[in-house]
Amino acid sequence: MSEDSSYPCIDPINFDLVIVGTGLSESVIAAAASAAGKTVLHLDHNSFYGSHCASLSLNELTSFLSSHSVPPQPPPSPSTTDEQQKDDHVVIDLIPRSLYSEVEISSYASETEAILLETSRKFNLDLGGPRALFCADKTIDLLLKSGASQYLEFKSIDASFIFHKNNENGNLVNVPDSRAAIFKDKSLGIFEKNKLMAFFKLVQQHLAASSSGNNGNDTETSESAKISDEDLDCPFHVYLKKIGLPPKIKSIILYAIAMADYDQYNNEACQEVLKTKDGIDRLALYISSVGRFPNASGALLYPIYGEGELPQAFCRRAAVKGCLYVLRMTVTSLLIDKDTGHYKGVRLASGQDLYSNQLILDPSFTVSPPSSAPIDFWGESLQMLSRRDVKEIVARGICVTRSSIKSDVSNCLVVYPPKSFFPEQVTSVRALQIGANLAVCPSGMFILYISTLCDDANQGKKLVHATMNALLTIPVSGIPESNPIVQTENADAKPTVLWSACYIQELTTGHYESISSTPMPDGNLTYNDLLEEAVRIFHQMYQNEEFFPETISPENPEDNGGLTLEI
Repeated sequence: MSEDSSYPCIDPINFDLVIVGTGLSESVIAAAASAAGKTVLHLDHNSFYGSHCASLSLNELTSFLSSHSVPPQPPPSPSTTDEQQKDDHVVIDLIPRSLYSEVEISSYASETEAILLETSRKFNLDLGGPRALFCADKTIDLLLKSGASQYLEFKSIDASFIFHKNNENGNLVNVPDSRAAIFKDKSLGIFEKNKLMAFFKLVQQHLAASSSGNNGNDTETSESAKISDEDLDCPFHVYLKKIGLPPKIKSIILYAIAMADYDQYNNEACQEVLKTKDGIDRLALYISSVGRFPNASGALLYPIYGEGELPQAFCRRAAVKGCLYVLRMTVTSLLIDKDTGHYKGVRLASGQDLYSNQLILDPSFTVSPPSSAPIDFWGESLQMLSRRDVKEIVARGICVTRSSIKSDVSNCLVVYPPKSFFPEQVTSVRALQIGANLAVCPSGMFILYISTLCDDANQGKKLVHATMNALLTIPVSGIPESNPIVQTENADAKPTVLWSACYIQELTTGHYESISSTPMPDGNLTYNDLLEEAVRIFHQMYQNEEFFPETISPENPEDNGGLTLEI
């Protein structure tokens, strides 16, 4: 819809909940509230679903990053007539903020650019990648419970690799996902295989003992098989050292299975020390993911057509339950009660005022309360919206190539632990390659997503470029130099980059009151933290409502539990 187009009039004007933005957290809440019988209006100023969790064409992604990397201008407030003015509320303008910066987009060779432009709409590029789902994680459970799974199809991630540094060089080694895989892995020695298999057995015994102990069966035997409370409360890397695991195995467990973000051995730089209890829980998730679905080859899944299908699935579920959707509709202002300072409604770019009991905002909005108003007039929600805190940032990269980083693998995850590239590297880097068999790019091409948490933009971009240089061939100069990394003696020929994007994204926190705000896509591989935020917001608003009541089981309960997986 163009700027001059007339906006539709929304009827009715009163709702239980208005949601602005169609990201994953917002879409899950819309579906849950609709399932609970609430009247929900779901708005988005974009022409597509997904907001910051969208999958976009090549042209759309370029346009989005370019437009969101500069300070946005607040939309003009619509003119109002005397009849539209209300005596019982004040109007507070919403201010859009830029959450993306340091955008670098490169296309290599003019003929390549022409080809990519012609096939732009065949790309589904994830704005918040790399992302994947464990077969047994909370996202899969929620998709099945909510019924949103019927709108999705998945494929398995073929393999996972981790960079293992040996002296000055290093190589990518397999991340084994079963006893059979450990036995067949030629990169592990006999001692390492025995240690890893013994550790997996120890974890399984602990989990079984914990489960049987909770049921009151054979308590004495259960307690002897469990890991002690003292060990569970200590740092995971300390426990792994205590049981004698070699360095390569510890690295695989910490960074490629437990997915630790920070250098666990650096007490000063590590912002999140992984405790043994949490590490064991993550291993349990990994182990239970392998083999959950018969036609899933590994622990990880990825949605066909990209991660943007996830919010769309929940939007479809919400629409079935009566949620009203309007895209290309901008919310310009909040309506605040003059006497109490409580939220009353929103004003649209069309000039129409809508009213609701609750409001959820896209994380890119802030407010600037008038200086003339007393501080105690503004509720906690408005005060928090006016000072959105950025807890950290994540550097992301997207590359388009014509060949795979592993000749015999199409879809794979690669992890570079801390210190893989530079001594000062304190965070892990994750790279996820997705091929055309997942309908995210034209046939014969591949997409590589890269991300790492960082304290500043220069540090993050340096790591993204170092990962690109390690896995890919950059055909032009201008990319920052990085330490050369040798994959193996007979390494696969590195794919040549056709197109790339590198950018910094801020990670904002969510908060909850009558005006709630969802968080930005985080630096995790999975969606679990985003879903936990959605659950918290829902229960904050509707304490006595069930988050997605149980639905009728699918007709074929043995067929992947209602989840569609393509081989």
